[in-house]
Amino acid sequence: MSAKDAPPPLPEPLLVEVADSHTHLDMQSGTVEEALARAAAVGVTTVVQVGCDVKGSRWAAETAAAHPSVHAAVALHPNEAPRIVLGDPDGWSRQGARDAGGDAALDDALAEIDRLAALPHVLGVGETGLDFFRTAPEGTAAQERSFRAHIEIAKRHGKTLVIHDREAHADVLRVLDEEGAPERTVFHCYSGDAEMAEICAAKGYYMSFAGNVTFKNAQPLRDALAVAPLDLVLVETDAPFLTPAPFRGRPNAPYLIPVTVRAMAAVRGIDENAMAEALAVNTARAFDY
Repeated sequence: MSAKDAPPPLPEPLLVEVADSHTHLDMQSGTVEEALARAAAVGVTTVVQVGCDVKGSRWAAETAAAHPSVHAAVALHPNEAPRIVLGDPDGWSRQGARDAGGDAALDDALAEIDRLAALPHVLGVGETGLDFFRTAPEGTAAQERSFRAHIEIAKRHGKTLVIHDREAHADVLRVLDEEGAPERTVFHCYSGDAEMAEICAAKGYYMSFAGNVTFKNAQPLRDALAVAPLDLVLVETDAPFLTPAPFRGRPNAPYLIPVTVRAMAAVRGIDENAMAEALAVNTARAFDY
Protein backbone atom coordinates (compact mmCIF):
# COMPACT_ATOMS: atom_id res chain seq x y z
CA MET A 1 0.00 0.00 0.00
CA SER A 2 1.50 3.34 -0.98
CA ALA A 3 1.48 6.24 1.47
CA LYS A 4 -1.19 7.88 -0.69
CA ASP A 5 -3.59 4.95 -0.18
CA ALA A 6 -2.77 4.46 3.51
CA PRO A 7 -5.43 5.56 5.99
CA PRO A 8 -4.41 8.77 7.80
CA PRO A 9 -3.39 8.48 11.47
CA LEU A 10 -5.91 8.94 14.28
CA PRO A 11 -6.17 12.63 15.20
CA GLU A 12 -6.02 13.93 18.76
CA PRO A 13 -9.39 13.02 20.37
CA LEU A 14 -12.05 15.69 20.84
CA LEU A 15 -12.99 16.33 24.47
CA VAL A 16 -16.65 16.86 23.51
CA GLU A 17 -18.35 13.99 21.65
CA VAL A 18 -19.71 14.79 18.19
CA ALA A 19 -21.58 13.08 15.35
CA ASP A 20 -20.57 12.49 11.75
CA SER A 21 -23.79 13.71 10.11
CA HIS A 22 -23.16 11.99 6.75
CA THR A 23 -21.04 8.94 5.96
CA HIS A 24 -21.01 5.91 3.66
CA LEU A 25 -19.66 3.02 5.75
CA ASP A 26 -20.61 0.60 2.97
CA MET A 27 -18.05 2.23 0.68
CA GLN A 28 -15.21 2.17 3.23
CA SER A 29 -12.72 -0.62 3.84
CA GLY A 30 -12.87 -2.71 7.04
CA THR A 31 -15.88 -3.65 9.12
CA VAL A 32 -18.57 -1.37 10.52
CA GLU A 33 -17.43 -2.35 14.02
CA GLU A 34 -13.85 -1.27 13.28
CA ALA A 35 -15.00 2.05 11.82
CA LEU A 36 -17.23 2.80 14.81
CA ALA A 37 -14.51 1.84 17.31
CA ARG A 38 -11.91 4.08 15.63
CA ALA A 39 -14.41 6.95 15.51
CA ALA A 40 -15.43 6.53 19.16
CA ALA A 41 -11.74 6.52 20.18
CA VAL A 42 -11.44 10.15 19.03
CA GLY A 43 -14.85 11.35 20.29
CA VAL A 44 -17.03 10.67 17.24
CA THR A 45 -19.73 8.58 18.91
CA THR A 46 -22.64 8.84 16.46
CA VAL A 47 -22.80 8.48 12.67
CA VAL A 48 -25.55 8.95 10.11
CA GLN A 49 -25.22 6.23 7.47
CA VAL A 50 -26.61 7.46 4.17
CA GLY A 51 -28.07 5.36 1.34
CA CYS A 52 -27.68 6.28 -2.33
CA ASP A 53 -29.77 3.55 -3.99
CA VAL A 54 -32.27 0.85 -2.98
CA LYS A 55 -29.59 -1.66 -2.04
CA GLY A 56 -27.53 0.88 -0.07
CA SER A 57 -30.63 2.21 1.67
CA ARG A 58 -31.64 -1.30 2.81
CA TRP A 59 -28.10 -1.77 4.10
CA ALA A 60 -28.22 1.57 5.94
CA ALA A 61 -31.50 0.61 7.64
CA GLU A 62 -30.16 -2.82 8.66
CA THR A 63 -26.90 -1.35 9.96
CA ALA A 64 -28.73 1.28 12.02
CA ALA A 65 -30.99 -1.42 13.47
CA ALA A 66 -27.90 -3.41 14.54
CA HIS A 67 -25.83 -0.54 16.02
CA PRO A 68 -27.23 2.00 18.50
CA SER A 69 -24.62 4.60 17.47
CA VAL A 70 -25.70 4.46 13.80
CA HIS A 71 -28.71 6.30 12.38
CA ALA A 72 -29.87 5.75 8.81
CA ALA A 73 -30.97 7.95 5.93
CA VAL A 74 -32.49 6.30 2.86
CA ALA A 75 -32.88 7.59 -0.69
CA LEU A 76 -32.12 7.39 -4.36
CA HIS A 77 -29.15 9.68 -5.02
CA PRO A 78 -29.94 12.37 -7.63
CA ASN A 79 -27.74 10.53 -10.13
CA GLU A 80 -29.49 7.23 -9.40
CA ALA A 81 -32.93 8.39 -10.62
CA PRO A 82 -31.86 8.96 -14.28
CA ARG A 83 -29.96 5.64 -14.25
CA ILE A 84 -33.13 3.82 -13.22
CA VAL A 85 -35.27 5.60 -15.82
CA LEU A 86 -32.84 5.89 -18.74
CA GLY A 87 -30.46 3.01 -17.99
CA ASP A 88 -26.73 3.09 -17.26
CA PRO A 89 -24.92 1.59 -20.26
CA ASP A 90 -21.48 2.62 -18.94
CA GLY A 91 -22.12 0.96 -15.58
CA TRP A 92 -20.82 4.01 -13.73
CA SER A 93 -22.75 3.17 -10.54
CA ARG A 94 -21.91 0.32 -8.19
CA GLN A 95 -24.56 -1.90 -9.81
CA GLY A 96 -22.76 -1.92 -13.16
CA ALA A 97 -24.49 -1.54 -16.52
CA ARG A 98 -28.29 -1.38 -16.41
CA ASP A 99 -31.14 -1.26 -18.91
CA ALA A 100 -33.63 1.59 -18.99
CA GLY A 101 -36.59 0.88 -16.69
CA GLY A 102 -38.67 3.98 -17.41
CA ASP A 103 -40.93 5.79 -14.97
CA ALA A 104 -42.42 2.54 -13.66
CA ALA A 105 -39.02 1.39 -12.40
CA LEU A 106 -38.50 4.74 -10.66
CA ASP A 107 -41.93 4.38 -9.02
CA ASP A 108 -40.97 0.92 -7.74
CA ALA A 109 -37.69 2.19 -6.31
CA LEU A 110 -39.41 5.15 -4.65
CA ALA A 111 -41.99 2.80 -3.12
CA GLU A 112 -39.16 0.85 -1.48
CA ILE A 113 -37.57 4.08 -0.16
CA ASP A 114 -41.00 5.01 1.23
CA ARG A 115 -41.23 1.64 3.00
CA LEU A 116 -37.74 2.02 4.50
CA ALA A 117 -38.41 5.64 5.54
CA ALA A 118 -41.19 4.42 7.84
CA LEU A 119 -38.74 2.37 9.97
CA PRO A 120 -38.02 3.87 13.41
CA HIS A 121 -34.21 3.75 13.14
CA VAL A 122 -34.32 5.54 9.78
CA LEU A 123 -34.14 9.22 10.73
CA GLY A 124 -33.52 10.80 7.35
CA VAL A 125 -34.66 10.73 3.73
CA GLY A 126 -31.58 11.42 1.64
CA GLU A 127 -29.33 11.98 -0.02
CA THR A 128 -31.70 13.41 -2.58
CA GLY A 129 -31.70 16.63 -4.56
CA LEU A 130 -30.20 17.71 -7.87
CA ASP A 131 -26.80 17.13 -9.47
CA PHE A 132 -26.11 18.94 -12.73
CA PHE A 133 -22.43 17.99 -12.63
CA ARG A 134 -22.80 14.27 -13.29
CA THR A 135 -26.17 14.01 -15.08
CA ALA A 136 -26.77 15.06 -18.67
CA PRO A 137 -29.69 17.41 -19.45
CA GLU A 138 -31.95 14.52 -20.54
CA GLY A 139 -31.71 13.14 -16.99
CA THR A 140 -32.86 16.27 -15.16
CA ALA A 141 -36.59 15.52 -15.38
CA ALA A 142 -36.10 12.15 -13.64
CA GLN A 143 -33.91 13.82 -11.02
CA GLU A 144 -36.46 16.48 -10.24
CA ARG A 145 -39.35 14.01 -10.12
CA SER A 146 -37.38 11.84 -7.71
CA PHE A 147 -36.42 14.85 -5.55
CA ARG A 148 -40.07 15.98 -5.26
CA ALA A 149 -41.11 12.44 -4.30
CA HIS A 150 -38.44 12.29 -1.58
CA ILE A 151 -39.61 15.63 -0.13
CA GLU A 152 -43.14 14.22 0.09
CA ILE A 153 -41.88 10.98 1.71
CA ALA A 154 -39.84 12.92 4.29
CA LYS A 155 -42.80 15.11 5.23
CA ARG A 156 -45.27 12.23 5.43
CA HIS A 157 -43.01 10.21 7.76
CA GLY A 158 -41.76 13.21 9.75
CA LYS A 159 -38.14 12.51 8.77
CA THR A 160 -35.23 14.85 8.08
CA LEU A 161 -34.53 15.68 4.42
CA VAL A 162 -30.86 15.30 3.44
CA ILE A 163 -29.97 17.23 0.30
CA HIS A 164 -27.29 16.61 -2.30
CA ASP A 165 -26.85 19.85 -4.26
CA ARG A 166 -24.13 19.88 -6.89
CA GLU A 167 -24.01 22.81 -9.30
CA ALA A 168 -27.78 23.16 -8.85
CA HIS A 169 -28.25 25.70 -6.06
CA ALA A 170 -31.02 27.80 -7.61
CA ASP A 171 -33.03 24.78 -8.74
CA VAL A 172 -32.73 22.98 -5.41
CA LEU A 173 -33.96 26.07 -3.57
CA ARG A 174 -36.77 26.48 -6.13
CA VAL A 175 -38.05 22.91 -5.72
CA LEU A 176 -37.92 23.21 -1.92
CA ASP A 177 -39.98 26.41 -2.15
CA GLU A 178 -42.48 24.85 -4.56
CA GLU A 179 -42.97 21.66 -2.55
CA GLY A 180 -42.56 23.18 0.91
CA ALA A 181 -39.49 21.91 2.76
CA PRO A 182 -39.82 19.44 5.64
CA GLU A 183 -39.45 20.81 9.17
CA ARG A 184 -35.81 19.62 9.24
CA THR A 185 -33.75 20.01 6.07
CA VAL A 186 -29.98 19.47 5.83
CA PHE A 187 -27.74 20.61 2.97
CA HIS A 188 -25.17 17.80 3.04
CA CYS A 189 -21.63 18.74 2.00
CA TYR A 190 -22.73 22.36 1.80
CA SER A 191 -21.31 23.81 -1.41
CA GLY A 192 -22.89 27.25 -1.65
CA ASP A 193 -21.34 30.63 -0.94
CA ALA A 194 -21.98 33.13 1.87
CA GLU A 195 -24.95 34.64 0.02
CA MET A 196 -26.63 31.24 -0.26
CA ALA A 197 -25.84 30.56 3.41
CA GLU A 198 -27.92 33.61 4.29
CA ILE A 199 -30.84 32.27 2.21
CA CYS A 200 -30.57 28.86 3.92
CA ALA A 201 -30.37 30.51 7.34
CA ALA A 202 -33.51 32.54 6.68
CA LYS A 203 -35.34 29.30 5.84
CA GLY A 204 -33.93 27.40 8.82
CA TYR A 205 -32.00 24.88 6.69
CA TYR A 206 -29.01 23.16 8.28
CA MET A 207 -25.66 23.41 6.53
CA SER A 208 -23.32 20.45 6.95
CA PHE A 209 -19.64 21.08 6.23
CA ALA A 210 -17.30 18.33 5.03
CA GLY A 211 -13.52 17.99 4.74
CA ASN A 212 -13.44 20.19 1.64
CA VAL A 213 -13.87 23.24 3.92
CA THR A 214 -10.15 22.67 4.69
CA PHE A 215 -9.05 22.75 1.02
CA LYS A 216 -6.84 25.64 -0.07
CA ASN A 217 -9.20 26.68 -2.88
CA ALA A 218 -12.33 26.58 -0.65
CA GLN A 219 -12.40 30.17 0.60
CA PRO A 220 -16.08 30.63 -0.50
CA LEU A 221 -17.01 27.67 1.76
CA ARG A 222 -15.13 29.19 4.70
CA ASP A 223 -16.89 32.50 4.02
CA ALA A 224 -20.23 30.64 4.13
CA LEU A 225 -19.27 28.93 7.39
CA ALA A 226 -18.30 32.30 8.86
CA VAL A 227 -21.79 33.78 8.27
CA ALA A 228 -23.97 30.68 8.88
CA PRO A 229 -25.79 30.81 12.25
CA LEU A 230 -23.87 28.55 14.63
CA ASP A 231 -27.06 26.66 15.55
CA LEU A 232 -27.57 25.59 11.91
CA VAL A 233 -24.07 24.18 11.31
CA LEU A 234 -23.25 20.44 11.16
CA VAL A 235 -20.06 18.49 10.38
CA GLU A 236 -19.67 15.38 8.22
CA THR A 237 -17.07 13.28 6.46
CA ASP A 238 -19.00 12.09 3.37
CA ALA A 239 -16.41 9.30 3.73
CA PRO A 240 -14.73 7.75 1.87
CA PHE A 241 -14.74 11.03 -0.10
CA LEU A 242 -13.52 14.57 0.69
CA THR A 243 -10.73 13.70 3.13
CA PRO A 244 -9.68 16.88 4.96
CA ALA A 245 -6.29 18.51 4.45
CA PRO A 246 -3.49 17.58 5.02
CA PHE A 247 -4.74 14.09 4.07
CA ARG A 248 -6.59 15.04 0.87
CA GLY A 249 -6.60 12.15 -1.62
CA ARG A 250 -6.30 9.45 1.06
CA PRO A 251 -9.28 7.38 2.29
CA ASN A 252 -11.69 9.26 4.55
CA ALA A 253 -13.55 7.75 7.53
CA PRO A 254 -15.61 9.03 10.49
CA TYR A 255 -12.54 9.09 12.79
CA LEU A 256 -11.19 12.08 10.82
CA ILE A 257 -14.06 14.36 11.92
CA PRO A 258 -11.83 16.06 14.58
CA VAL A 259 -9.59 17.44 11.80
CA THR A 260 -12.57 19.21 10.21
CA VAL A 261 -14.04 20.31 13.56
CA ARG A 262 -10.75 22.06 14.44
CA ALA A 263 -10.64 23.76 11.04
CA MET A 264 -14.26 24.92 11.49
CA ALA A 265 -13.49 26.27 14.98
CA ALA A 266 -10.62 28.29 13.51
CA VAL A 267 -12.90 29.78 10.83
CA ARG A 268 -15.46 30.74 13.48
CA GLY A 269 -12.81 32.03 15.89
CA ILE A 270 -14.06 29.84 18.76
CA ASP A 271 -12.34 27.05 20.65
CA GLU A 272 -12.76 23.48 19.48
CA ASN A 273 -14.81 22.43 22.53
CA ALA A 274 -17.36 25.18 21.90
CA MET A 275 -17.49 24.17 18.24
CA ALA A 276 -17.93 20.48 19.10
CA GLU A 277 -20.62 21.28 21.69
CA ALA A 278 -22.64 23.24 19.10
CA LEU A 279 -22.21 20.52 16.47
CA ALA A 280 -23.34 17.77 18.86
CA VAL A 281 -26.48 19.66 19.89
CA ASN A 282 -27.28 20.70 16.31
CA THR A 283 -26.95 17.18 14.85
CA ALA A 284 -29.25 15.72 17.49
CA ARG A 285 -31.78 18.47 16.73
CA ALA A 286 -31.38 18.16 12.96
CA PHE A 287 -32.06 14.40 13.00
CA ASP A 288 -34.40 14.42 16.01
CA TYR A 289 -32.57 11.82 18.14
